[in-house]
Amino acid sequence: MTDLDQPTASIATTAATASAEGPGSDRRLGGRRLLILAVLLTASFTLAVDFSILNVALPTIGADIGFSLGGLQWIATAFSLCAAGFTLLFGRVADLFGRRRLFLAGIALLGASSLAGGLAGAPWVLIAARVAQGLATAAVTPAALSLLTTSFPEGPVRDRALGLNGALMAAGFTTGAVLGGVLTDLLSWRWAFFINVAVAVAVLAVAPAVLSENRPDRRPRLDVPGAVTVTLALLAAVYGLTEAGQRSWASPRCWVPLGAAAVALVGFWAIERRVPEPLVPVRVLRRRTVAWSNLAGALAFATETSVVFLLTLYLQDVLGYSPLRAGLSFAVLGAGTVVGGLAGPRVIGAIGSRGAMVAGFAMQAAATVPLVFLGDRSGAIVVLLAATFAGGVANLVAIVGFMVTATSGLPDAEQGLATGLTTMSQQVGITIGIPVMSAIATARMSAGGEPSAHAVTSGVGAALAVNAAVCVAVALLLAAVFRPSALRPSALRPSAPGRSALRHSARRDRAGR
Repeated sequence: MTDLDQPTASIATTAATASAEGPGSDRRLGGRRLLILAVLLTASFTLAVDFSILNVALPTIGADIGFSLGGLQWIATAFSLCAAGFTLLFGRVADLFGRRRLFLAGIALLGASSLAGGLAGAPWVLIAARVAQGLATAAVTPAALSLLTTSFPEGPVRDRALGLNGALMAAGFTTGAVLGGVLTDLLSWRWAFFINVAVAVAVLAVAPAVLSENRPDRRPRLDVPGAVTVTLALLAAVYGLTEAGQRSWASPRCWVPLGAAAVALVGFWAIERRVPEPLVPVRVLRRRTVAWSNLAGALAFATETSVVFLLTLYLQDVLGYSPLRAGLSFAVLGAGTVVGGLAGPRVIGAIGSRGAMVAGFAMQAAATVPLVFLGDRSGAIVVLLAATFAGGVANLVAIVGFMVTATSGLPDAEQGLATGLTTMSQQVGITIGIPVMSAIATARMSAGGEPSAHAVTSGVGAALAVNAAVCVAVALLLAAVFRPSALRPSALRPSAPGRSALRHSARRDRAGR
């Protein structure tokens, strides 16, 4: 079996679903499916917002409850460490012990920790709340995504669901920056936590009635050595990348944890090759569709989130925008991500999920190039808005292609693992993009002495040029890795026996009625 062949189990699942729901149901998105989608997308969007909603409010939070200037970074770091470090573990736990159960437990933890954060009167309480929010994110995100992929059969309906999910998750990062500024200015930063409490209560009221449990008949043992090793590796990697952004890439506090992460990953690979029931089967990691699409996904998130960071510097330090006005400027980017999420399934239908990744990265590079040449004139905002909209559309086309490719062709029993890998790629991408691009921009700014508006423009332009070059390189790499036949939309569709099974089950269903 090649990487592009669909497993029999997956075809059987698709056929069974089509039989149960009627002919043509694999193309419909209505009824109970809409309720399932609404619950899962609400949770995913809320968690995406949490990544950025407190960034604008950090100085206010520090003044209110006594954070030192150096301690403020831990409000964001504590969250991202846990969200990225534990996501692969929880993705596998969802496969073994129940996705619905883990989803509900994670939402309950999100609500409780958000209430504690909103009421926090001391720094340690707020940090503990952010740790718990990160753990809730690590549990809910892969569980929600695997519930989505197992609730919808492979094909157009799943592509549409993944497109909406990708659009809302990407838009959530931008929305968080805008919402954080609005809440801090008009109400209080504490409402950034209290909103999560309301969402958690609403989801817990509806989810048990619409979500069904899905776990294997035989529960294999959890690979504890592999789980511990990979979690420590991810924690060390995220911490090292965060320190690189806060200090410099030459700091021992950056390279020591990154070195430890590399050693732990080597140990994890050795463990997975020897244990009888590995956390991440090596055969899954060796699949081109899994390995290369997850690399592409990490870089898709890294490039676009770093563009938001770089343009925030430009808008505030060059054009003189306030934090709130700068945040509102990214509403256009958010609209682009929604359009891209809706267009992604159509692009996949035309050129396949791998082709969508290649086209998405190529278009994203083309949209980033005009941003390299922004000047310090107020008219530059028109170019910025147009380019960020186009870049948001392209980025989401690539992300939807990544999600479809990375989760297709795997049986339902491994969907938690697949979505855990995609979630890990997303979290690592968000974490790595900003420190890397920040280092490039800072090096260019400091080369001219005291930073000025001109120096900031030059530094941001240099980092954006590297960003565009990365997009071009990924597009070329994907085009080379996936042979031309893999870029056609038929590559992920069921084979002839699979299509025959679908037709046969549909005829049988009509005869029964």
